[in-house]
Amino acid sequence: MPDIRVILVDANDNEIGTEEKLRAHQNGGKLHRALSVFVFNSNGKTMIQRRALTKYHSAGQWANTVCSHPYPGEKVIDAAHRRLMEEMGFDCDIRETFVFPYKAEVGHGLTEQEYDHILFGSYDGEPRLNSDEVMDWKWVDLKELRDDIKTNPDKYAPWLRLMIDKVIEERKKGK
Repeated sequence: MPDIRVILVDANDNEIGTEEKLRAHQNGGKLHRALSVFVFNSNGKTMIQRRALTKYHSAGQWANTVCSHPYPGEKVIDAAHRRLMEEMGFDCDIRETFVFPYKAEVGHGLTEQEYDHILFGSYDGEPRLNSDEVMDWKWVDLKELRDDIKTNPDKYAPWLRLMIDKVIEERKKGK
């Protein structure tokens, strides 16, 4: 993995430094800024992706449309647009909806400890997947997704399992 750095933050999302991405996930993880994009179509379904088998953690698991980290000096919204293009091959209108700090073991001795900015977007097309990042995708109903996560949790990335109820709650508010 090249020397990609993440933004380390305190419990209020104030930047306190940077760390090499893999090191930030080792030894219990260091709190860092992240983003999770949920793209919805006009039928209210969300696009989920199945992470490529070559990913360094959570490989082959289903996750939200895009999950990533802004680079040092990069705004969250700009990173979200960048990663939509890099992973899914499209861009769309997106807006930050809420934040979701969490900590989760993600396998291989790695821990995600993120101050996660959750963004919602709208799109009705099909993605053009980057096979280095994503192996599959589909549109799903949020409540059906939540039910399947409860029945088959190991199919889903830990952060999606943790935030699905909050995503549904925010969608009910019309966000």
